[in-house]
Amino acid sequence: MNWSKTLLAGVLAGIAMMIANFVMHGIIMGPTYGRHPDLFVQEEGGIGGFLVVALIIGIGLAILFSKTRNSWAAGLVGGATFGLIAGIAPFFNNFYDHMIYNGFPYYLSWCHGGMDLIAYVIGGAVMGLVLKGD
Repeated sequence: MNWSKTLLAGVLAGIAMMIANFVMHGIIMGPTYGRHPDLFVQEEGGIGGFLVVALIIGIGLAILFSKTRNSWAAGLVGGATFGLIAGIAPFFNNFYDHMIYNGFPYYLSWCHGGMDLIAYVIGGAVMGLVLKGD
């Protein structure tokens, strides 16, 4: 395993996932969240916290991807496939929200799960481009 390429892949994937989540949650879903002001009330978070979490997730996924690289197709397709598989658990994890948060609309569990899955596929695709394989 090439650690420098793996770390680079993780950093780039984390940043790509953070940007994808910003677009999906901040721009696309922003008006939807605005229709539920009693549910989505919080202090604004700093970009630094989001970046740290995105980098930790990206680097962790890149290490796993790099260790299992020979199990995936080369390039973008293999990385996207890895991202799809890795994103299944976060997808289903979103269904707890409806059961835990009073007034959380069920359809948003599907939206959040889908957005997680998209972000993981994007992150995996980035890793596949950096860690091309054989």
